[in-house]
Amino acid sequence: MTDTPFYPQPLVRALPEQPGVYRMLDQDGAVIYVGKARKLRRRVASYFTKSVRNPRTRAMVAQVADISFTVTHTEAEALILENNLIKEHNPRYNVLLRDDKSYPFIFLSATQTFPRLGFHRGARRQEGRYFGPFPSAGAVRETLSHLQKVFPVRQCEDTFFANRSRPCLQYQIKRCTAPCVGYISPEEYARDVEHAVMFLEGKSGEVIDRLVTQMEAASEALDFEQAARLRDRISTLRRIQEKQAITGEKGDLDVVACVQEEGSVCVQVFVIRHGQNLGNKTFFPKAPDETEPGEVLSAFIARYYLGRETPRELLVNTAVAEESLLEEALSQDAGHAVDIRHNVRSERRRWVEMAVTNARTALRTRAARHAGQGRRMEALQQALDLDALPERLECFDISHTRGEATVASCVVFDREGPVKSDYRRFNITDIEPGDDYAAMRQALERRYTRLKRGEGVLPDLLITDGGPGQVRQAMEVLEELQVDGVPIVGISKGPDRRPGEEKLFVADTGETVILPADSAALHLLQQIRDEAHRFAITGHRNRRSKSRRSSSLEDIPGLGPKRRQTILKQFGGLKAVSRAGIDDLARVPGISRELAQRIYDTFHGDRKD
Repeated sequence: MTDTPFYPQPLVRALPEQPGVYRMLDQDGAVIYVGKARKLRRRVASYFTKSVRNPRTRAMVAQVADISFTVTHTEAEALILENNLIKEHNPRYNVLLRDDKSYPFIFLSATQTFPRLGFHRGARRQEGRYFGPFPSAGAVRETLSHLQKVFPVRQCEDTFFANRSRPCLQYQIKRCTAPCVGYISPEEYARDVEHAVMFLEGKSGEVIDRLVTQMEAASEALDFEQAARLRDRISTLRRIQEKQAITGEKGDLDVVACVQEEGSVCVQVFVIRHGQNLGNKTFFPKAPDETEPGEVLSAFIARYYLGRETPRELLVNTAVAEESLLEEALSQDAGHAVDIRHNVRSERRRWVEMAVTNARTALRTRAARHAGQGRRMEALQQALDLDALPERLECFDISHTRGEATVASCVVFDREGPVKSDYRRFNITDIEPGDDYAAMRQALERRYTRLKRGEGVLPDLLITDGGPGQVRQAMEVLEELQVDGVPIVGISKGPDRRPGEEKLFVADTGETVILPADSAALHLLQQIRDEAHRFAITGHRNRRSKSRRSSSLEDIPGLGPKRRQTILKQFGGLKAVSRAGIDDLARVPGISRELAQRIYDTFHGDRKD
């Protein structure tokens, strides 16, 4: 476009007095604002009057070089089109929401004798039932974990299920009844599926009543082992019910609260389905200065819900701009009536206050850490295109000396930095010496089997020190343990092993990513990788030192009891032997130079990097 002055009057006079959407363009033709109007001519003309006092509006109008428009039949239709155009162009003067991911669901297949429960995101084309939506992948994983503890319905992929000849780890830790190898009848399995569905529909009270009846029947039949299992299920289900139940609520609704502090905006969304709190999600929309909370909330609701599944009721903490129009557009889009309410009382008022408190806390926490770890977490989210800002990262590394005393490390970072209380080491056994893939697999199995038992929290990102081979091990372990929704990335050193040349291998896409040397995301990954390396080598050295103190000489081929006694007498003890050079060792009677070399290597062998 040229620098020709823009005269709006002829264009404004040509606009119709009908509903529609207008797009304001700058000198380069970029869309800087998208708006909707009940009457296009009147709304666009209001920007070019002397009575405009809002500094943001004046700054925007000063950059306008052209205006395009689209006429619609209704204002609700204009609102939907406006929302689509904002998502497409990301205009700098609109309220923007970085959340282009689809909702996650729990999917129950419908075509197999032994249906599968699992994580699902994306188009719902498969035949079966979809439960949700859930606010995040973490909420889905938590619910699936609860279900496995009470109703052991399989969560493995169909290909994995079809090729089993023996039960997997899930059966061993009592999270599955092994239908893949016929350990449970279709009738018993169908009963577990029915109870799981009732739980997801918010009917956990009815499930408990049925389980109590079954427990009493088992007890009367003197099947005390089955009665004990049912008793444990009932106990677990009651604990989950206490944690998730929303008092007095049986329907579907979302609680949406917007808080502004010191130029920043936070929106908190709590999702309630069938009377159960499925969790919450935090958003930080990008809003121009001086945008009122009601405007932010209106824009957020339109961006977040249009084109997605919307509950029948939204509870908000402040009056929403153009509330009636928004309700009409949401109802039209969802196919059912949607009500937005902000004057609520009693228990519902407490839910709104809870959302406000969470939004305020999230804003202050974000401000406190924005310049440090939080900034690097945000950079990592963008670099790897993660669904949400990661709260917890786990990184694994392997350390050994030529296959000896192999140790795996797992280090944990959150938004505050290292969480050393959650670090773990694993002494690797029963593998071929030097098989790093087998060592990585064993460490991952041991780590996440414990987490599946409820002994910890699953990470939002799993990192392996290594390339595609290590990433493949992680993918296979998580598949076998039926852990869905955990992104995996491998980090390997460049060809010259210099910092800044690392390659990232992303499991979900199979892509190789190389970040700039000054990337904050890369610096975070380097820190985590180096910490995992340090923790692994420390554990390896301790294990190797302990082994050598007790039996290092005994394990050397060709060094029998008499020669061991001779060499210890010659040097005065094991510590002196460990410090001796090859020539010194070879001077001992009965010790050849080749044997001296083996003794020296036992104490001085290099560690694998």
